[in-house]
Amino acid sequence: MEIRRENYGGETARVLASALEAELLGRYAGAGGAGGEPPASDFEPPEGAFLVGYVDGAAVACGGVCRFDELTAEVRRMYVAPGARGRGLARRMLAALEQEARGLGYTVVRLETGEQQPEAIGLYSAAGYGRIGRYGPYVDDERSVCFEKRL
Repeated sequence: MEIRRENYGGETARVLASALEAELLGRYAGAGGAGGEPPASDFEPPEGAFLVGYVDGAAVACGGVCRFDELTAEVRRMYVAPGARGRGLARRMLAALEQEARGLGYTVVRLETGEQQPEAIGLYSAAGYGRIGRYGPYVDDERSVCFEKRL
């Protein structure tokens, strides 16, 4: 997979983010998540980055890191298209996002996923993320499962 920095407001990112949103709405019976749609500016340097993964020229994966606080980045909008799953692309995207976070000066990465996403929970656990209490906009969302990792 070739991974490139892209603008979250760009067409490729919007197509992938829309597919992610549609899948999540399906998993959660039409209920939206507590995190809301981040503005494209959240994923711009020097505080963030948005990455898109390509296989054979097709955009199949994405994810972003943005500032949570001075030392902590948050992974947002991580997604792998259904037809590209099972090939380790999510693990590669997560590693690239962690590398971006390091390069932006963060020492901790945190993220939120949902209880109806066992694949994501397994990925983050296997990648060394530990569960933490719900934070920020997820505090009152009982569907949320939050993780954190020191870089």
